[in-house]
Order: sequence, then structure tokens, then C-alpha cells
Amino acid sequence: MNPPACTGPLSAFGRSRRELLSRFGLGLGSLALADLMGRTQPALASSGEGGLLPATHVPAKAKRIIYLFMSGGPSQMDTFDYKPLLNQRHGEQLPDSVRQGQRLTGMSGNQTSLPLAGSPFSFARHGQSGAWISETLPHTAGIVDDLCIVRSLHTEAINHDPAITFFQTGSQISGRPSIGSWLSYGLGAENQNLPGFVVLITQGMGGQPLYARLWGSGFLPSRHQGVQFRADKDAVLYLGNPPGISRDGRRVMLDRLRELHEIERARTGDAELDTRIAQYEMAFRMQASVPEVTDLAGEPGSVKALYGPDVEKPGSFAYNCLLARRLAERGVKFIQLYHQDWDHHGGIKGGVATKCRETDQPAAALIRDLKQRGLLEDTLVVWGGEFGRTNYSQGKLNGDNFGRDHHPRCFSMWFAGGGVKAGTTLGETDEFGYNVVRDPVHVHDFQATLMHLLGIDHERLTYKFQGRRYRLTDVHGHVVKGMLA
Repeated sequence: MNPPACTGPLSAFGRSRRELLSRFGLGLGSLALADLMGRTQPALASSGEGGLLPATHVPAKAKRIIYLFMSGGPSQMDTFDYKPLLNQRHGEQLPDSVRQGQRLTGMSGNQTSLPLAGSPFSFARHGQSGAWISETLPHTAGIVDDLCIVRSLHTEAINHDPAITFFQTGSQISGRPSIGSWLSYGLGAENQNLPGFVVLITQGMGGQPLYARLWGSGFLPSRHQGVQFRADKDAVLYLGNPPGISRDGRRVMLDRLRELHEIERARTGDAELDTRIAQYEMAFRMQASVPEVTDLAGEPGSVKALYGPDVEKPGSFAYNCLLARRLAERGVKFIQLYHQDWDHHGGIKGGVATKCRETDQPAAALIRDLKQRGLLEDTLVVWGGEFGRTNYSQGKLNGDNFGRDHHPRCFSMWFAGGGVKAGTTLGETDEFGYNVVRDPVHVHDFQATLMHLLGIDHERLTYKFQGRRYRLTDVHGHVVKGMLA
């Protein structure tokens, strides 16, 4: 096919290279240029609030996810994976037949002694399911029949940064889109007045640092990145009007800006300008919607009491759990809560007790609150960290005053609502709590299952970037059928 006739210099067209190329060969030039820029044609077409997928791949059991991420690596044998043998053999050496030469971190790999360490906490069976729960989690024990506890998670990552990045983005190397961004890209947003992906971080916590790239969009369009809500009168940075600028004045300014963008859009054919217009309009709508959703004053006292006394403290885990419920009922699709300082290399007894005290009641309250409002059925709640802890003491074992090192070979998480099988425990570790012996669940299996519950085939939601089609689960992963209701 011949190009359109040109009667003057290229600049006389007044058009971008992208528009010019689109006039060649039924638009093949535009596709090629889009590929060089790291974009596919469907991504350019999915501006606005909708996602890429016109319909889900499979029937969705969940409409949204609330992910309670316990940053630092909670100790599974002090919370959900009861191992009485460790108490019986407390102080004995970890058998070589159990370790099997597996990799240790530099923090305990040079120890001449690896003494087994039993849990300083008692365990009991709870609910009709009879699941073993530590005494540190009495409120979670009260909702155990709503939970699917998985005790067989495993990962290749043994240090915090790659391990957290792996869970959040599907790769140990930073730069990939986060799971919330993938869901936004595929499914879009339900509420045009709020972001489809919101991040909440407990304030005042120590522990391993958190980075904005954990909720970043990577190579996906930036509109899919998570929006952090802060514990402040201005929950979202740069959202309010400057002094002297009224809302009406802002509206007039945005209208004129839209006109300029539309002129440029007509001239250049640049679809990214549609995204820019949409983001300005979203920010304007959020000036009203964000203060409304973050104001807990109208919540009944009985509901606040459910979450515990810390619910009145903005930025606390309890406050964020209640805020997560409010965001969920307003259609926010992915809500990520981070709670730090689960990294107990020493003082395991006091450390685990403190973290559980901060999170146990609010997390259980969230399940109860969603359930009583009829929202748990289509809201998937996830609780867990980036890896587990060792069954041996890091450093010298001194009674119950010891620590546990990182352990990627096995750890526990729980799930509730959104199509998972309630009142079940999946997976099993050996009697030493060191290796998975039944129903292993890899990080990519976890991610594939979350996407499945939202109606997405994890192998089919891809994005072409730098010549390769990427997906959240990279090159493997399968749906964990035993978790499904």
C-alpha cells in the first residue's frame, strides 16, 4: 500500500509521528511504534476507568481484595503451625536429615550450633474446624471457621527486599508492576470517584523499610499505580487546592486545561492525553470523595468497639482496617495494608506477642464487619508476610529468650471470603516445621489463585514490554484448587 500523497514538507501535516505511521498499511506502523515504546494496542485503547478485559475469563467469586501484609515475616510456629515436637526437643540440634543442606542466611549460616526452639506460647484447637491457633491470637481464634489457613507457602527469596518484592510484583527484582496494578489494568475501577488501588501503612512502626515501588505500576501506564492514603488531614498529597484557589476556580481551570488537551489530542492523535485528562478529573472528584471516606465520625460506636481502642488513632492498624472496609464498600478493588516490624531475630516472645496484640482484634473485626454487612462473600481478605521463621534459634538459646532467622521453606497465611473454602486448613509441614510435606503453595500459585478468584486467568492477562509478554506470575504458577469453595 502506498503512503498518502504529500504535497509539502512533513511539518506541514501538523501531526505526530504516531499519527503519520498509523496512515501506513492499515495502521501497522502505529502498532510497530507502539511496540517500540513498550506498549500494546489494547493498552492504548483502555483509557478511562475501564480495564483491558471486556469480561472476566472465568466467573469471579470476589469483586475486591483487602490484603493485610505483615512485613518482616511472622513466625508460623508461634501463630498457626503447631509443632509440639520442637518443645519436646527444645535445645537439641537441628538434624542434618531435616535441613538437607539447604541455604541459610548470613545471620545464622555461620553458627556452629543450630538448637531447636519450641514455641513459648500455648496452642489450642478452635471452632468446628478444630484448627490449632496460638494463644497470641484469641480474636482470630474466634473467627477461625471463616478462615482458610494455608500452612505450606514457600518462596525462593531468603532476604526481605527480594521476598517482599516477589510477593507484591511476581519478581524478586524490582521494576515489575504490583499485583494491585495488574488488577487495575485488567479489571479497571468500579468507583469513578476513588482510585481502584489504595495503600494504607500503619504509622509509627519500625522494621524493614517499605518502598513506593511495591505498589508501583512498573511498565504499565501510571494510572494503575497504588495511591497511598496517609494518616493526615490531607490523606492524599497535593490533592487540596492552594490557598486562595476555590473549588469553582479549580473547575474552571480544569475545563480550560481539558480544552487545550483535546486540541492537542486532535492534532497529534496521542492517546496518552486521554489518560492525563482522566487523571486530572479523578483528582478533582477525589477532593470530595477522599475526605468523606476517611472521616470515621459517622461510624457507630458498636462498630468502632469491634476494632478496638486504637481505631480512634489515625494511621493505626485498627483505623486502617476500618478504613479498608469503608473503601471496599465504595468499590475500591484492591486495598493493601502494610504492618511492619515482624522481623524477630531476637526476643521472639515479646516481639510476636506485641505484633499480635496490635493486629489480632482489628483483623478479626474486619472479617466480622464485612460478614455482617454481606460483603465478605465477595471480598477476599488475605493475611500474611513475605516468608516464615526458622525452627532453630538464631544465636544462643537462652530459655524462651531467643530469636528466629528468615525461613523461606515453609510459612503460613490465612484467607477469608471471596470464594475460598472457609473452615479449612490446607498444606502440611514436617514435624520439625522445616519443610513442606503436603500441598505446597508457591508465591506464583498464591498470585494465580488470587487472580482466579477475581475472574482472571493469570496466563492470559499479559503486557508486552521490550519485546516480551509479561504477566504477574512470570512463567509458572497454578490455581490452588484446594483453597476454592
